[in-house]
Amino acid sequence: MMKVLRLLSSYRNQFSTRGALSMHAHTHSTSFSTASKSFSVKGTSADYVYAPFRIYKGRAALSLSPVLPTFTKLESGGLVVGRSGVVMLKFTPAIGERKYDWEKRQVFALSATEVGSLISLGPNDSCEFFHDPSMQSSNAGQVRKSLSIKSHADGSGYMVSLTVVNNLLKTKENFIVPVTAAEFAVMKTACSFALPHIMGWDRLMSNMPTGVGVGRQQSKVVPQLLDEWDR
Repeated sequence: MMKVLRLLSSYRNQFSTRGALSMHAHTHSTSFSTASKSFSVKGTSADYVYAPFRIYKGRAALSLSPVLPTFTKLESGGLVVGRSGVVMLKFTPAIGERKYDWEKRQVFALSATEVGSLISLGPNDSCEFFHDPSMQSSNAGQVRKSLSIKSHADGSGYMVSLTVVNNLLKTKENFIVPVTAAEFAVMKTACSFALPHIMGWDRLMSNMPTGVGVGRQQSKVVPQLLDEWDR
């Protein structure tokens, strides 16, 4: 009887170990990650989790994810949006079949108004956005980014393309990602959901506390996602 019990116990331990390893391997290989921003009882941010919506195509990959705004504590009391949130688009060039060079990705940050333009696009509509990080300075025009979203003639989807011209490095990069009607429907729905969050209105309309710094310091943000001009 004791031998039978020892064998059953050994079998359960081996099964548990194999199951855990199998689950880890599956989680590591998948390209989708669940995400939310969790808060402790006191309202401070516990950790950041990412959930980009990714589209993989032959020439490039496109991912879409929200970046929350930062808040500043006023000396007179209350909070104000210190820096508005955005919906960040990331373009990554393909270097082979189902292989992408993540070190050469480029980003384009959609403001709330630009998100509204994307959401309002119909099956036969198109739009284009231009960004210049130094528009109001003597360095204007050194780096230019243009994002184009053009519908297919047959209404089957859109062609999303990003062009980045860097006159300092004398480079020009082009990313082209065909997006199906179903994929674009997910993008529009996700942007509609994210819009009040990147504006900070979800905090305004709820009683959920937000962790902020002392004085006029901003709350913690994810630095690698905040600015499209990091590169």
